[in-house]
Amino acid sequence: MVSKIQKIKKEVSKVVVGQEKMIDGMLIALLCDGHILIEGVPGLAKTTTVNALASSLGLGFKRVQFTPDLLPSDILGAEIYDPQNNSFKIKKGPIFTNLLLADEINRAPAKVQSALLEVMQEKQVTLGDASFKLDLPFFVMATQNPVEQEGVYQLPEAQLDRFMLKIVVDYNTKDEELEIARRISSGAFEKISAVIDASELQELKEAIKSVHIDEEVEKYIIELVSATRNPKDYGLEELEDFIQFGASPRVSIDMFKAVKAMAYLRAKEFVTPIDVAYVAKEVMRHRIVLSYEAEAEGITTDEIIQKVLETVAIP
Repeated sequence: MVSKIQKIKKEVSKVVVGQEKMIDGMLIALLCDGHILIEGVPGLAKTTTVNALASSLGLGFKRVQFTPDLLPSDILGAEIYDPQNNSFKIKKGPIFTNLLLADEINRAPAKVQSALLEVMQEKQVTLGDASFKLDLPFFVMATQNPVEQEGVYQLPEAQLDRFMLKIVVDYNTKDEELEIARRISSGAFEKISAVIDASELQELKEAIKSVHIDEEVEKYIIELVSATRNPKDYGLEELEDFIQFGASPRVSIDMFKAVKAMAYLRAKEFVTPIDVAYVAKEVMRHRIVLSYEAEAEGITTDEIIQKVLETVAIP
């Protein structure tokens, strides 16, 4: 089974150079039936990566560019009047796919962002009086650009909590960027082939459930989450004024799933604290609400999570 993971990565690497953290995060979210939010400047292969992943799995892929004038019906679909039959018919939107790329999600107003809530959580769309179940797997990859601050709408905490992971994508290394430039200039990108189908993907999901996680590691995860809510109980009084709200209960659930998937990606049959450390920031960074004091002093959620990881005893 793990060899199939390597096959997927090999196909994606045909068009994506580097960005291993993003690729691992996408695979973890996909295998755990979660969604992923990716933050990074333009040109870091976010769209290319999700397109390559969809192609390697033989799944449907659609992209929606979020803009201030976007309407919920532009994503979900709508009832359209048919004058010939004197009736209404349903026109399904781009949400009816397997992998949906919500590009620059923070450019659309709240009513559009909230239109994704039911779909992401319930895997169904309501149009008029009818509800439609989406074909599984269904995976939302949303991106946001951290550079531009004008004309953007901050995602509400309720929606951020729906994302299993938030990946912050950085620039490629100089060697990787050289390889990208060479490939593009020479047209050396290979065609991606589908290496597994939907039934084999389901087998991978089932295999992840069998990855062992020791009780001590389980308690360690809960302690990490608890430390973001009650830092003074862990000798982290200096964080008390920086955290307005700690990690939500969904963090514990998603962390249990993510660490097992991470261990599986590394071809291991059990979870270690290293797996926890690898995914901790991705699972928690968007679910901790900072105080005004933290923002005034330039404190980030990553710094808080790092302090928690350094303080809570490792089993």
